[in-house]
Amino acid sequence: MEINGKGLILLWNELKDISMSPLIVDLSKNPSIASHFVAEMRNVNVQNDRMRFRRNMERLGEILAYELSKHLPYNSIEVETPLGIAHSKAVSKPIVLATILRAGLPLHQGLLNYFDGAENAFVSAYRKHHKDGTFEIKLEYLSCPNLDGKILIIADPMMATGASMVIAAKQLMEQGTPAEIHFVTAIAASPGLEYVRRMYPKAGIWMGAVDEELTAKSYIVPGLGDAGDLAYGEKTQY
Repeated sequence: MEINGKGLILLWNELKDISMSPLIVDLSKNPSIASHFVAEMRNVNVQNDRMRFRRNMERLGEILAYELSKHLPYNSIEVETPLGIAHSKAVSKPIVLATILRAGLPLHQGLLNYFDGAENAFVSAYRKHHKDGTFEIKLEYLSCPNLDGKILIIADPMMATGASMVIAAKQLMEQGTPAEIHFVTAIAASPGLEYVRRMYPKAGIWMGAVDEELTAKSYIVPGLGDAGDLAYGEKTQY
């Protein structure tokens, strides 16, 4: 995906209007403790504390889970208490939480802390870089339950070009047809957000923040760096 500076400005103006949709939520639009967690994950003086980085990513996942939960389908239920019957609500469809290894694990855990009865799916995918500077997304492993009629939530901390999210979604949906799809990310780049929105126009997209720029190698600027390395240490194999 290539887009020049002028195109980014035009795309960002469009996305600001899109973000008003209840299904595209950028938490940074309304300052909250989530913005504090994102700031610490970006901060070079804080982010090298791996335990804190993982915990901040997990806490952001919890906040995104809560916000997403407001848009899920619910049934009315009756709950017996020691003193009577309470009328309440419960999510009406099974949830499947999916993530892309390894970077997605802390964000996934935050979602799982709130959707604690969810089934889980895992995708192993990576960028295979070529000498000409281009890359392709290679998928090596998939573990997933049947998705028919369920709510599929796919988490990846960085939505740069959006290619990893889209490829993961396509592979996951070979395991069935979900009733709803939601994408969850800590930081999205506006070109990647637009790509995912175009490929899955009915899906929900939930973000901690949106950045406008991608480098020539498709890294988010300012972003936060390599989320997998910051969470678990630098890798020597690619």
